[in-house]
Amino acid sequence: MKKIILLLTILAVSLFAEVRNSYITQEILNSNIPIVDVRTPPEWRETGLLKGAIPIMFFNQRGDYNVNAFLSELNKKVDTTKPFALICHTGSRTSMIAPWLSKELHYNVINLKGGMEYATKSLKMKTYPYKQ
Repeated sequence: MKKIILLLTILAVSLFAEVRNSYITQEILNSNIPIVDVRTPPEWRETGLLKGAIPIMFFNQRGDYNVNAFLSELNKKVDTTKPFALICHTGSRTSMIAPWLSKELHYNVINLKGGMEYATKSLKMKTYPYKQ
């Protein structure tokens, strides 16, 4: 009986996992949806972070990545059973990461198209200094 319930739970989660591609809006910023900033520490220092954003690097400056380290940090800081958003510089990195998280781990992910470039230059959203 426990195996059947577990199987049904896993199936239900996989059916509802999705990736939503959306430009960032003030509504998203004002919501309780966590925004995970996957850029690098030098990028965070250069432009700052959006209010409440959670910095968790995916690719380093050389383009290398450590999936296990990223997922460990993500699961410590974000309730991945609920929707969350990903942002990077222009949306290129998150357009690769978000579908993978949805397909492989069944997370409900919002890929913030245009990234920080769009948020800060087009929308002139305020950023906050990155503190290590």
